[in-house]
Amino acid sequence: MKKKVRIIPGFGLSMGVTLTLLSLIVLIPLASLIVFTARMSLSDIIEVITRKRVLASFEVSFITALAASLVNAVMGVILAWVLVRYDFPFKRLLDGMIELPFALPTAVAGISLTSLYADTGFMGKLLGKFGIKAAYTRLGITIALIFIGIPFVVRAVQPVLEKLDPLYEEAAGILGASRTKIFWKVILPELRPAIFTGFGLAFGRCLGEYGSVVFIAGNQPFETEITPLIIMSELQEYDYSSATAIALVMLAAAFLILFLVNLVQIRNTKILKGGH
Repeated sequence: MKKKVRIIPGFGLSMGVTLTLLSLIVLIPLASLIVFTARMSLSDIIEVITRKRVLASFEVSFITALAASLVNAVMGVILAWVLVRYDFPFKRLLDGMIELPFALPTAVAGISLTSLYADTGFMGKLLGKFGIKAAYTRLGITIALIFIGIPFVVRAVQPVLEKLDPLYEEAAGILGASRTKIFWKVILPELRPAIFTGFGLAFGRCLGEYGSVVFIAGNQPFETEITPLIIMSELQEYDYSSATAIALVMLAAAFLILFLVNLVQIRNTKILKGGH
């Protein structure tokens, strides 16, 4: 049997460098989080994470992150569809602007959104005419998280749409399928894994977002106080054990989300290989 020739030699060295960097950047910091928490007894950990104020912050963070991610799942597909299927002036400019939340400092985004949606801001005045208050409410937090999370869905769905052959849609149309049926039966099944992946990544990012949310949230205990702010408050009081215990819950939630995303990606890869 002919030995497979690798383009890049030195697998052992490359793997060693990779594991070293991964350990220094990811594994050791996460391990330190667990070590700090391990200094506390199980009863102490439960007591910390079940405080009424902490539980309320979990509720705010999870509900707003979920709502923002659901909105992003819908709007992200629409944006990706427009960018892939239509040609219009300044298309590349719009395509580049999708990634603006990645590059923009989160504090700048938070200040900008707060100024825009405050009672004296343009959008705040407009919403005020309908009796809707955005700034310093959960709605404002959701808006900020939508801004942060939308690129994840667009960039996950866009490549799949680009590879999707329009001939399948044309064939379904010739066979008498309506546009609605074509979308649900032909297009959506192909996009579903990418949508779920984008949703999971957006949800994970929104769950731990701090800079863009802390300004527009108002940080009212039991109402608009997010979990990252609780963690920051514990750190400012030098209560590292409590901070790491709360952070461990967020870490577990993020890990579960990413685990589910990876399961979807593996399943999708197996389906594609089976199709070939």
